[in-house]
Amino acid sequence: MGNRDPRVDAYIDKAPEFARPILVTLREAVHTSCPEAEETLKWRSPSFLYRGKILCGMSAFKQHVAFGFWKYSLIDTGDEGKQGDAMGQFGRITAVKDLPSKRDLARYVKQAMALEDAGVKAPRTKSPRPKVSAEPPADLAKALARNKKARLAFEAFSPSHRREYVEWITEAKRPETRERRIAQAVEWMAEGKSRNWKYM
Repeated sequence: MGNRDPRVDAYIDKAPEFARPILVTLREAVHTSCPEAEETLKWRSPSFLYRGKILCGMSAFKQHVAFGFWKYSLIDTGDEGKQGDAMGQFGRITAVKDLPSKRDLARYVKQAMALEDAGVKAPRTKSPRPKVSAEPPADLAKALARNKKARLAFEAFSPSHRREYVEWITEAKRPETRERRIAQAVEWMAEGKSRNWKYM
């Protein structure tokens, strides 16, 4: 059976006046559609758990409310246009009239429950990092030219090991940090060590 968390009551009471009816409407919609829903606070905002997993959550801001499902990309809302307007997937909600209908909200909650029941995992949204070149930048190449052992070791490394050194050096924010890293890299390479040799 679901539960109500007094911290959510306190959250709603402290929310801006315009947000309170929105939060109450969302709360009731979740509990009506998912009687097992348990309330908690995650990231200082109300969240609803279903069988121990986050189902959805809501947050009140100064001028809008955000609401979204944990597995939002798998919920068929029929409107992808508002995603990205605010933290939740329904855009900036400023009044109860901005919410989907009660029927639609119930359908979305039931979809989220069905995903949980089926054990579907939320897709990872890892943003790909641009791949760093394995070619040494000019200052590293110059330092390697002065140290034969380091240069031969660098050339013998796999592309991924070379990239680790190049990335470490090029990520330096200040010139003096970059110079220190180049000196350290050349020393380690002369000893035949990869950038992360300490962890191997």
